[in-house]
Amino acid sequence: MERRDFIRLSMVGVGASVIIPAQTLAENNKQVAVKGDIYYTKDEPGRWGGKVATHLPSMEVVKEGGKVAVKVVTAHEMKGYEHYIVKHVLLDENYKFIDEHLFNPQEDKVAISSFALENYKGTTVHALSLCNKHDLWLNSAEI
Repeated sequence: MERRDFIRLSMVGVGASVIIPAQTLAENNKQVAVKGDIYYTKDEPGRWGGKVATHLPSMEVVKEGGKVAVKVVTAHEMKGYEHYIVKHVLLDENYKFIDEHLFNPQEDKVAISSFALENYKGTTVHALSLCNKHDLWLNSAEI
C-alpha cells in the first residue's frame, strides 16, 4: 500500500468515527429514564420491594383553565436527619425539570409539596421523591 493511499484511508476512518456517532446521538436525543437503575416505581421497586407504600409519591392534579395545581405527598416518616424525604421534584412529560421542593427534616413533619403550573401544555407530569436511605422513587399523573 502506498503512503498516499494509507493516509487517505486513515482520514476516511477518522472522519467516519466522528460523523457516525454524532448522527446517532442527534437521532436519539430524547432523554430516556431507566427504571430500576436510577429510580424505582410501584411496578419496579427493585431491592426496595417492601418500601413502596411509604416511598412512592402520590399525586393529586387539579386543572382549572390554564392553571394546573399538583400536590405531591410521600407517606414517609420525617425522623430528623436519620431518615427522611430529602425533596420532591416535578418533571414534565418528557422528564424535563419543572420545579422542586426541598424538605427540612428538623422542621417539616410530613413530606407534602405543592406546585402551580401555568399554561402547561403536556398531558402527564412526573414526581420524584428522594429518601435519604431508600433512593429515588417516580410516579406519574395524567392532567
